Amino acid sequence: MPTAIAVTGPDLVLPSPDRNTPSAAVLQSAVQSPRTYSLDQALTEMHTLIEHHGYVIVLCPASAPPAVVQRMYAIRSILESDRIAILRPDLPPLGLAVLVLQLRQLSICDFSPGVLASAARLLSHYIYAGALLGSVAKLDRVPVTLQSHAKSWVPGAQFAVLATPRPELIKVTGEATLPGPGFGTKLLYATGQLTSDWVTETLAPAWRTQGVAQARLPGESARWWATGKLVEFAAAIPDISVLYQLVASVRRDDCHWCGLELIGDRCGFCAAPLPPPPDRPAPASTGRAPAGRASAVRALPRGAT
Repeated sequence: MPTAIAVTGPDLVLPSPDRNTPSAAVLQSAVQSPRTYSLDQALTEMHTLIEHHGYVIVLCPASAPPAVVQRMYAIRSILESDRIAILRPDLPPLGLAVLVLQLRQLSICDFSPGVLASAARLLSHYIYAGALLGSVAKLDRVPVTLQSHAKSWVPGAQFAVLATPRPELIKVTGEATLPGPGFGTKLLYATGQLTSDWVTETLAPAWRTQGVAQARLPGESARWWATGKLVEFAAAIPDISVLYQLVASVRRDDCHWCGLELIGDRCGFCAAPLPPPPDRPAPASTGRAPAGRASAVRALPRGAT
């Protein structure tokens, strides 16, 4: 069985693009109240996933309530299991749902659980996630200038905001658009209390997307963007063969703490950083100071910075 990809809410599970892509496990321990779903039930739920899949990668929104996050860590602590990875990428909800789908696609490939978990950080760099907003007055997850705050009080004003991979904010006027990806993507959008015309008729053509599809607006979106007047969107690589090559091209190391494979500079399961390489020896008989410490950052494909 492939490594289980688990989520803390049903809104993070996008439809499978084909018959081979498995669904994600929706953790009832995160969805239901502790009053209706006991700790024993939560432990049984997670233990069953581990028994069936060997390893479990849990993706939880950065905006999730503290109680949900605390329960996830409590379950892992009580089970004393090193087979549970808890990931909280700083992606907007729809962008996170796209990342979940990509990990689901890659879970049937020949990647080890450690590589799959640490690949989440790499793939996040290639997801262009943002929203069309009716107000940025309370937005605190993307830098907003004082001028933009003032303009947000003007009736009818709309703002296009890019949260990842590089924050950007513009006022929607004429043909103005956001900087987009330089590679092929599919655009997903989900509507709140705004119409989606700008996203589908201006943004999608400007980004030269290979397709546009509508999704259900995640329940966390209004809280993440600090307004219900929004259209959330996310553009990402849809082709599993491209995703596979992207992950496979990165150097692999063994985690010095838990022993699992990883890519990048941090283990997805135990969160231990990759140790820096040893200091380079000083050149012999030159009288110069020793060379500086080599960089601990592992090389990633272009764009993953």
